[in-house]
Amino acid sequence: MVFALRSSRTPPFSQLLSRLTQRRGIATSPIAMTPRIIDTIKKDHREIESYYGKIITSKDPDEQTRFQNMFTWELARHSIGEELVIYPLFEKTLSDGVQMANKDRDQHMQVKKQLKAFQNMTPSDTQFIPTIRELMEHLSDHIKEEERDDLPRLEAALTQEDSEDCSKTFGRTKMFVPSRSHPSAPDKPPYETAVGLLAAPIDHLADLFRKWPDTSGMPNPTTK
Repeated sequence: MVFALRSSRTPPFSQLLSRLTQRRGIATSPIAMTPRIIDTIKKDHREIESYYGKIITSKDPDEQTRFQNMFTWELARHSIGEELVIYPLFEKTLSDGVQMANKDRDQHMQVKKQLKAFQNMTPSDTQFIPTIRELMEHLSDHIKEEERDDLPRLEAALTQEDSEDCSKTFGRTKMFVPSRSHPSAPDKPPYETAVGLLAAPIDHLADLFRKWPDTSGMPNPTTK
């Protein structure tokens, strides 16, 4: 997909997302009750933890590969979604939001580097399980801190409507971002937005040829 550049200034991320959803004909009106952003983030966390559990408990290399791809797909998209939607909201809404967002970005960078190594391994690699265990140790600390401190503070500063709007934006954002780890890419908008829109089609094309837990093919990003 080619976008005409009308000016040298990058449009705000929300405008880019709106254009993308309109071009792809994606419905943005709520069909069912929209969860608050804290619940949406927690749901992602539980899914990531579930995929991790499948990987470390399975003795079947084929099954491990399928859930390795699922783990990578979900964690990469979730991380970028937070960086594009949640952390800018920290900065805008909370008195110490800039420091909070920078701390979380630093934690993400460590996880991204580990995910980059893990996503390129195979179950036969001797470091396959040790790598994801170490990754998950760091990620678990980040998740606990986020769910205990960061997200409740954000929720307290938002109206229910604002929280639900944020949840919808976060979900739509994950549809368009890269599905593999790219730690060398920027981690703040607008540069992360621009780089992500370039990398995402390549990742999504390669996803078509990867193995997934569902034998019918890759997961549908519009439903996860």
